[in-house]
Amino acid sequence: ELLETVSKGGGENAILRHTQRNKKLFVRERLKLLLDDEPFLELSPLAGLSLPYGDVPAAGCLTGIGKICGVWCVFTANDATVKGGTIYPIGVKKQLRAQEIALQNRLCSVYLVDSGGAFLPLQSELFPDKLHGGRVFYNEAIMSAMRIPQVAVVCGSCVAGGAYLPTMAEEAVIIDKIGTLFLAGPPLVKAATGEDVCPEDLGGARLHSKVSGCSDHFASSEKEAYECIRNVISTLNYDPLPEEVVEHDSPLFSSDELLGLAPRDYRCTLPVKLILSRLMDGSRFQEFKANYGTTLVTGFGHVEGHLVGVVANNGELSHDASLKGSHFVQLCSQRSIPILFFQNTAPHTAQPASISQAHSNRLKAQASMMAAVACAAVPKITIVIGGCYGNESYVMCGRSFSPNFLFLWPNARVALVDPRHFSTVPQAGDSDCTGDESELKHLKEKLEEESSAFYSSARLWDDGVILPQNTRKV
Repeated sequence: ELLETVSKGGGENAILRHTQRNKKLFVRERLKLLLDDEPFLELSPLAGLSLPYGDVPAAGCLTGIGKICGVWCVFTANDATVKGGTIYPIGVKKQLRAQEIALQNRLCSVYLVDSGGAFLPLQSELFPDKLHGGRVFYNEAIMSAMRIPQVAVVCGSCVAGGAYLPTMAEEAVIIDKIGTLFLAGPPLVKAATGEDVCPEDLGGARLHSKVSGCSDHFASSEKEAYECIRNVISTLNYDPLPEEVVEHDSPLFSSDELLGLAPRDYRCTLPVKLILSRLMDGSRFQEFKANYGTTLVTGFGHVEGHLVGVVANNGELSHDASLKGSHFVQLCSQRSIPILFFQNTAPHTAQPASISQAHSNRLKAQASMMAAVACAAVPKITIVIGGCYGNESYVMCGRSFSPNFLFLWPNARVALVDPRHFSTVPQAGDSDCTGDESELKHLKEKLEEESSAFYSSARLWDDGVILPQNTRKV
């Protein structure tokens, strides 16, 4: 339901104004013309989602990965039905994440620009710092220098900061009558000089194609523009990794059953192999150290024909489990095998002093695994299938350990501690019991809200909430 809401952009009225009054295609229609006729992966579609759920996201742009003329590309497309495509802080964060993926995987970047530039009242949150708006242009230049292609389509108003994306691209297409490019639009020109000028004369397609040279290709319609950019991509001479079609088996058990297996509570001792048997090709899994450190499951298998190492929580991450995980991650790194992490971490109970030595040993073992995960020079994809709590989330390649991708199931919880782990009973003899209990109740409610998968995804702490049954495809 949330994804359905998001797919409607700024809502029906905004779409009507965009398509009928402004004679432009809706952003998702543009992607149909641009991308090959096969599924694409939309990144962080819930970014900017307001609470309570159901409000329109404020990101104002779509980002994703798909094929154009057979070439894998990362695309960033402004959605002008959301606040005129104006860039909010979350929109900057989303664009930077898309560029990080393009850089890491050496994928061609395609920008569909239809933006009113930065939202001025929030300029302190999206302009001055290192990872604010200007970083988008820096990344564009750096990737171009690294021979990772950058191409753009001016398919609407490109004002202020929005004007630099297409002008810094290697090749840019501008669309007649609807594409405009200027640092300051007609209203600012009028305010500054008193001169009346129309958008076409100030920065329209003919001006930039014939006079300024800011655009390399003139298109008389949107359809022609996307045909043109597809032609540009077909002449990039850029296909870094030709793909082999690998024959593979489906799991023996239906992926739809993952809906009933998604862990709702870490206290349930659900064997993680039940989940793996519905994700791996042919439900085949070659386990590593099967009888040692059994609260972590490690081993090799195939997903859609690709060999992967699997590291999956199966209970509390003990000393032995951490040593096993460290050993296995180093093996994968040595053999250049990508690693899939399946997180369902269990928060630790309070430890009495008498077993502090065992606790210290576990701490050291977890630190070793943390170092192995950080230094493993292979692709890492993390799926949070249940809880993602505290230090174990680091050991299992959480966001701060830079997995190539991080996805959440809708039931996932992401927090430093699990609020359900708290006791609501105040300590005996406390003179202010009522106040403490009330404060604790408020903290639990706050943590409960902030640990939701949707709260996480709205802030781009991950690459999207995915349905469990779609995990193999994603």
